[in-house]
Amino acid sequence: MNTASSSQIRWLLLGVALIVAALIVSFINPYERATWLMEVMPVLIAVPLLAWTYKRFPLTNLLYFLIFLHALILILGGTYTYARVPIGFVVQDWLDLARNPYDKLGHFWQGLVPALVAKEILLRNGHVTGRKMVAFLSICVAMAISAWYELIEWWAALLMGQGADEFLGLQGDEWDTQSDMWFACMGALFAMLILRRWHDRQIARLRGERN
Repeated sequence: MNTASSSQIRWLLLGVALIVAALIVSFINPYERATWLMEVMPVLIAVPLLAWTYKRFPLTNLLYFLIFLHALILILGGTYTYARVPIGFVVQDWLDLARNPYDKLGHFWQGLVPALVAKEILLRNGHVTGRKMVAFLSICVAMAISAWYELIEWWAALLMGQGADEFLGLQGDEWDTQSDMWFACMGALFAMLILRRWHDRQIARLRGERN
């Protein structure tokens, strides 16, 4: 194992430890435990999955870091519910908004992270070679995941009735579903346009280390 891999493993273990600590703290006294479980479920699934696939398909450092931030965003949202996250109220007052906007940050990340994951899989496995087609398909994957998440929210509303209100976090916005998907789209576009060169360099470096 080379030095870079050893260093990456140390940072990954630290990240996992911080995520586990955040989960434990948030579990102690969340606003609503059922909502907490639904909100943090992606973290509970993703962390073991990433650990299981690490040796076979390690991701770039950039993507691991963004996944770490996404996990913290989800955990904080689960702790307070997205409509009650304190920092969201600060932004709401600062921008004079009608609602707590913290959930939009979550949906932005919901587009950004899956788009980069899709890009790494498509490029590194040689499924697609054209850069423009990779970007297009990565955005499509992110939007598909966003659409499925909105369907899950709908199913939760049908099954739980009023009990799903905190999970949905509509805050009286009839266009919440559409705006959620728009923010996911912006996250995916940000990943493909703003982070493109940084991400490409890390993919190229990772390819070199694996060869």
